Amino acid sequence: MADQLPITFQEFVKLPELGIDVSNISFNTLTLQSDKFICIREKTAQREQVCIVDLQDSSKTFRRPITADSAIMNPENKIIALKSGRNLQVFNLEMKAKVKSCMMSEDVHFWRWISQFDIALVTDTAVFHWSIEGTSSPAKQFDRHANLNGTQIISYATNAKMNWMSLIGISAVQGRIVGNMQLFNKDRSASQPIEAHASEFSEIWLEGAAQPTQVFSFASRSATGSKLHVVEIDHVDGNPPFQKRSVDIFFPPEAVNDFPVSMQAGPKYELVYVVTKFGFIHLYDLETGTCLFTNRISGDTVFVTTKHDNGIIGVNRKGQVLSVSVNEDTVIPYILQNTGNVELAFRLASRANLPGADQLYVQRFQQLMQQGQFNDAAKMAASSPRGMLRTENTINQLKHLQSAPGQLSPILQYFATILEKGELNRHESIELARPVLASNRKALLEKWLKEDKLECSEELGDIVQPHDATLALSIYLRANVPAKVVVCFAQSGQFDKIVLYCKRVGYSPDWAPLLQQVARLDGDKACEFALSLVKEDPPLVSADQVVGVFASQNLVQQTTRFLLDALKGNKESEAHLQTKLLEMNLLNAPQVADAILGNNMFSYFDRPYVAQLAEKAGLYQRALELYDNLDDIKRVAVHTEVVNGEWLINYFGNLSVEDSLAVLRQMLEHNPAQNLQIVVQAAIKYSDLLGPQKIIDMFEDNRCSEGLYYYLGSVVNVSQDPAVVFKYIQAALATGQTKEVERIVRDNDHYDAEKVKNYLKEASLPDQLPLIIVCDRFDYVHDLVLYLYSNGMNKYIEVYVQQVNSSRLPQVVGALLDVDCDEHVVKSLIASTPAQFSIGSLVEEIEKRNRLKILHRWLEAKASEGSQDPGVYNALAKIYIDSNYEPEKFLSSNRLYDPRAIGAYSEKRDPGLAYLAYSHGQCDDELLRLTSDNSMFKQQSRYLIKRRDLGLWGKALTGDGQQPVNQSHRRQLIDQIVSYGLPEADDPEEVSVCVKAFMAANLPQELIELLERIILEDTPFSKNNNLQNLLILTAVRVEPTRVADYIERLSNYDAPDIAEICINNGLHEEAFNIFKRFGVNTEAIGVLIDHVGSLDRAYEYAERCDQAEVWSRLGRAQLEGLRIKDSIDSYVRADDPSNYVEVIDVASHAGKFDDLVRFLLMARKKVREPAVESELMFAYAKTERLADLEDMLRGPNIAQVQKVGDRCYEEGLFEAARLLFQNVSNWARLASTLVRLGDYQSAVDCGRKANSTQVWKDVNTACIAEKEFRLAQICGLHLIVHAEELEPLIRVYEAGGYIDELCALIENGLGLERAHMGMFTELAILYCKYRPEQIMDHLKLYWSRINIPKVIRACETAHLWPELVFLYVHYDEFDNAAQTIISHSADAWEHASFKDIIVKVSNVELYYKALRFYLKEQPLLLNDLLNAMMPRVDHTRVVSMFLKSDNIPLIKKYLVAAQTTNNKAVNEAYNDLLIEEEDFVGLRNSIDNHDNFDGIGLAQRLEKHDLLEFRRIASHLYNQAKRWRQSLNLSKKDKLYKDAMTTARQSGNNEIAEDLLRYFVESGNPACFSACLFTCYDLVRSDVVMELAWRHGLSNEAMPYFINLVREYQNKVDVLTTEVSELKAKVERGGNGAAAAPAGPNQLLGPAGLGGRLLIGQGPTTGNIFTPGSQQGTPGSGSQFGGY
Repeated sequence: MADQLPITFQEFVKLPELGIDVSNISFNTLTLQSDKFICIREKTAQREQVCIVDLQDSSKTFRRPITADSAIMNPENKIIALKSGRNLQVFNLEMKAKVKSCMMSEDVHFWRWISQFDIALVTDTAVFHWSIEGTSSPAKQFDRHANLNGTQIISYATNAKMNWMSLIGISAVQGRIVGNMQLFNKDRSASQPIEAHASEFSEIWLEGAAQPTQVFSFASRSATGSKLHVVEIDHVDGNPPFQKRSVDIFFPPEAVNDFPVSMQAGPKYELVYVVTKFGFIHLYDLETGTCLFTNRISGDTVFVTTKHDNGIIGVNRKGQVLSVSVNEDTVIPYILQNTGNVELAFRLASRANLPGADQLYVQRFQQLMQQGQFNDAAKMAASSPRGMLRTENTINQLKHLQSAPGQLSPILQYFATILEKGELNRHESIELARPVLASNRKALLEKWLKEDKLECSEELGDIVQPHDATLALSIYLRANVPAKVVVCFAQSGQFDKIVLYCKRVGYSPDWAPLLQQVARLDGDKACEFALSLVKEDPPLVSADQVVGVFASQNLVQQTTRFLLDALKGNKESEAHLQTKLLEMNLLNAPQVADAILGNNMFSYFDRPYVAQLAEKAGLYQRALELYDNLDDIKRVAVHTEVVNGEWLINYFGNLSVEDSLAVLRQMLEHNPAQNLQIVVQAAIKYSDLLGPQKIIDMFEDNRCSEGLYYYLGSVVNVSQDPAVVFKYIQAALATGQTKEVERIVRDNDHYDAEKVKNYLKEASLPDQLPLIIVCDRFDYVHDLVLYLYSNGMNKYIEVYVQQVNSSRLPQVVGALLDVDCDEHVVKSLIASTPAQFSIGSLVEEIEKRNRLKILHRWLEAKASEGSQDPGVYNALAKIYIDSNYEPEKFLSSNRLYDPRAIGAYSEKRDPGLAYLAYSHGQCDDELLRLTSDNSMFKQQSRYLIKRRDLGLWGKALTGDGQQPVNQSHRRQLIDQIVSYGLPEADDPEEVSVCVKAFMAANLPQELIELLERIILEDTPFSKNNNLQNLLILTAVRVEPTRVADYIERLSNYDAPDIAEICINNGLHEEAFNIFKRFGVNTEAIGVLIDHVGSLDRAYEYAERCDQAEVWSRLGRAQLEGLRIKDSIDSYVRADDPSNYVEVIDVASHAGKFDDLVRFLLMARKKVREPAVESELMFAYAKTERLADLEDMLRGPNIAQVQKVGDRCYEEGLFEAARLLFQNVSNWARLASTLVRLGDYQSAVDCGRKANSTQVWKDVNTACIAEKEFRLAQICGLHLIVHAEELEPLIRVYEAGGYIDELCALIENGLGLERAHMGMFTELAILYCKYRPEQIMDHLKLYWSRINIPKVIRACETAHLWPELVFLYVHYDEFDNAAQTIISHSADAWEHASFKDIIVKVSNVELYYKALRFYLKEQPLLLNDLLNAMMPRVDHTRVVSMFLKSDNIPLIKKYLVAAQTTNNKAVNEAYNDLLIEEEDFVGLRNSIDNHDNFDGIGLAQRLEKHDLLEFRRIASHLYNQAKRWRQSLNLSKKDKLYKDAMTTARQSGNNEIAEDLLRYFVESGNPACFSACLFTCYDLVRSDVVMELAWRHGLSNEAMPYFINLVREYQNKVDVLTTEVSELKAKVERGGNGAAAAPAGPNQLLGPAGLGGRLLIGQGPTTGNIFTPGSQQGTPGSGSQFGGY
């Protein structure tokens, strides 16, 4: 009976098995907003968290540490809404982002998601809707009714439009639970209080309704009874009214206090599910209110429900997640058997498309048909469940029925009903399309296709195609009819879609004819289509085929376009196509060919042939590109007037040097005037390649001086050959190009200057500017001046220095002075030359010659003009120093001279002047050297102090890296500084720099001496803090014995810093004294502890000071010195627990727990830290003060009890750990502790409470070790449900050899709800290892739940071949299964199974391996195997295999079956077998039905056969091959004259027929002669017959032929006579009109005019007419003469 229940009941998951405590499963902590997620708020002593269970996959359960009063999951997405007080927040868990938040002004007592984006909020006074989209706040919907005051809100619902809402609360009244509902309508803003416990909004379809009817159902249980009410809301005009339903809800007697708690509607079935508090479920039909089913589904309260797959899902208080839905297979039979409500079963089956009422539908349909209610019958058939009545038979019945006047015909009513609710099937679509198209209502078909109301098929497309090709194409596409789709695409010009479509559907049409068809329609589209075909991989058509198609249509442009795209790869294999493309365009479109060649697209065409075509087409440039022969190139190259000059010049780069020169010479010889420019440009461009000398020779040989000049003029600027440049200079002078000579000598760097200079001197140029330029550039100034001065060309000297290069004036002046030129001339030249020369160089040149004074007045003039040139003032300074004309004044006042130069000039003359110059210019190095060399240390000390430069001080005191300082000089310098320099200084910065310099120079003794002079004596710097610090610090480094004295004598120093430095330098007592003097006690005791290292002195100092900080510092030191007791005493005296962490650590490591207790008790009073109290508990445990530990646990504490327990556990303090774990209810650790204490039963009990994997592992291991297998199995059952724990557990059992216990454990676990694949897999592996006899049964039962690859490896290891085959088959590895059977046939082979497997393998080689296997072991079953594999094997290969082994007769049945494929190898093998068996009948049938074989070869074999019938077959084969004479010869040889005559007639050849007649005459066979005339009547000529008959006396035998021939000709004459008579009469009747018509061309065509019927040869043939010229017609097509 259970199998016939109308519902399907399923348990999804048990929440406690997911680690959720039962105490957290309640209405207040668990929410279920949809069938996707369950949200549970978990609260333990340690933390609060939210657990989210994914109902689609419970293994994806996850937890989040969230503290909230309530949490609800979005019904669709991983979005959670949280409520904490009045604060509401929404988070997206996947994006880890806040979505929205708000703060309510009232407490929210109930909330739920009412849609994917909206949340309903119920407060004390009102109901709000809050959208998580946008930024809006919660919107108030309505105020709560007074009847809900004091109730617990348990439910809130809205309809789909959210204009109807219901809010339900319950309360206890007089010992029963009363439900109060507020029903609110938003459109009318009205509320109605109703007594109800549960409600639901839904919709139903009433019969005849155009739209669904909205209904509201609610259930209540009052003191008087329980009712379910269904009422209509928002009535739609046009819909039939819905009658309110009110039915009783049945409650069993034992459920007195039961009441409805929730309702959910299933829209598909139009049912409502009512769930009660006691776990009962009631199913009601919404339309009729009929109760379909009532039963109890849970012993505990189902406190929350929601919709699930047109059913209901809920959670009870035990944490079971249960679902109930309609069982579609049993609900209708259940209604019929248990309620007897046929109408309800009928309606439910119809609207939900359910089985079970098929027979009822058939009976009612037949009944309606018999009653004449055809339209009702049509509606019923159309709406029958699963389309059971929508058959071809029903349509045929309805088609022939007549409709009542004014009504639709039954067939149209049938179609209309289906179209209203669904779609037509294939046959219905075809039947409807015909009348629709016939009535020219094609738009209806288009509309139905868009709405997917029709099932497309090829037949439907064929019907539509004549009316609308586009619509037919759409139908073919949907019906997947590739052949028709391609044709439609081609006809509509959508060529670009053809290839894409064929590729998508895997269809391969014959592309070449299709392309030809497209080409006839549109050449451009055909080109695109062809390109798309060729670009496929592999190409669908070859380029040759495309070119052939386009060429046949004379599509030159399209062919070009196609080949340009198709030949982009430039492959050698496409050379002929490249040539074809170029040839076609050179002949038809030379411009296109020019562009193709210009783009260098192709490399493999016939270059000489294409070059000839290009030359003929006038494309000389392209011809040159392609020609390789020098004569051809010279012939074409001279046509420069039509060849691009730039290209031609570049072209010479492709030729060899010799060929280039030859072509250039040819161009000069052919037309020098026209070709000179190109020749020169080519010579210039390839000068380096061809060689300048060869080019020069070429121009000179052709006496082309102008070309030589232009060539050299172009290459001279880039040539580095001095000879070329010199020759160009000569050529330029020879042609009068003096300016060009100037330019080249000025700009060119590659000529021989000496040679050019001499040549220019010898040339006696009228203008000496080129010579000046050469001498100026290459520093021949002295020679130039001598040449010009000696030749009286003083004018050019002035031109040189004034216009060419003024900077050369110093050299010119020097040269003039060398030739003893007059001073006045020199002064005049200097004065007249622009000031663009170096005065210093001029002075230097003149100074070399000791004539500097000639510049005195000129220099003073320059100075008075305000010159800033140092050379002027350097020269003046030298003049003043030499003449002793107030040099000190000039050196002190002037700042424009070079102090280094003048200082160096003065050093030997006067060191004082040199010091003055150096100090004036701050020439530090020179000044130090000067003062040191001349013992001027006082001046040096003053300069150093004033300069305030540490670098300079360093050089003076220590020297530089190259030269160390002289110690004697340094001592003298320091004495001068101490004695005179610093005492005179009054600037602190000067003193500071001096001190820093001494420090940097590492002169501590001298520094102390200096500082004592400054500080200890009465100076302005005596109280300077920095100097006092420096003095002490220097003493610390150099004279530590003086430090104590300085500490006492000085007071303005930084004590803490000085003390630290003393400590760092080991002066601990001095540091202690500093701290003590300034009262820093903590630091002072630190010195004693850290540096003096005397804890006793430190203890005495602490006693004297008696400060808490000092005691704390001492305690830390004692702790570091491991004087733990003294340290704790010091900390206690200081009352300082701050260092508790270190004290705990050190004391714990030292095991001083008794002393640690004293410290911790003190610390616990001062600080409330978990670490302190935790360590105190641990210390109690270590000192075995368990009573104190229990007291502390019972009292308030903040200790980390869990961690302390873990430490005790690790330390082996199991009794203390037991107390601690009990205190925190850590059952997991408690169980492990009890295991260590040997209390296994208690450990198992704790394991149940802990429900932890690790606990179960520990307890299990311990129980196995003690051989407590019963307890071990309890633990193991909790472990094996975790896949990751299964294998370690198995290893533990196997290591102990407990195989039986292990198998029993896993076998018992298979029945668990959480049994997983790993359990079934590992048990299978264990069976393979230890119980092979059980493995097959296990695999057959559980193959779908095991990890097949893993078990396959186990079976291979264990050599369990049948089991291995079984696994391979179920894992779809048919190749391996077949291979295993073949390799281990003795154990694994079974014929039927092998046949099923072998046809599924993917490796085709296995087919042939299987055949060899059967040939070897099961030859009699070969045909059966081959029949199974026939669609998959290569018949040629099969035949070849058996031919090689000479076993063809074994597969005869297969050959017969395989002949349907018309395979050549099969046909020939079968024919050979028939010949061997001498079965000529079978051979004749095989030949006639299957023509794919070597007919000629077979005929040649058979014509030598001993049996006549086989020779006849040979003749027949020759006939098929149209080898008529061979066939005739064979028939005549065997005297088969009838066959011979038949062959002659089939040949249709006059000569063959007449030769056969002659054979019969010559062989003396008149009967055959006469028979041949009858048979070959159409082929033999009458004159030949007449001659043979007359010559051989066969007139009687030939007479029937002649009689028929005469009759035939007589008929023809009669027909012609009749036609002539009719035509003559027609001409006579139309004579008058014809006479009036003018004579014209058409008169030549006869009276009928153009296109009229010809007068000869077009008459009808009647009777046995033998038409002229019919001898070449089809043999036998003419009439035979009668009676023969």
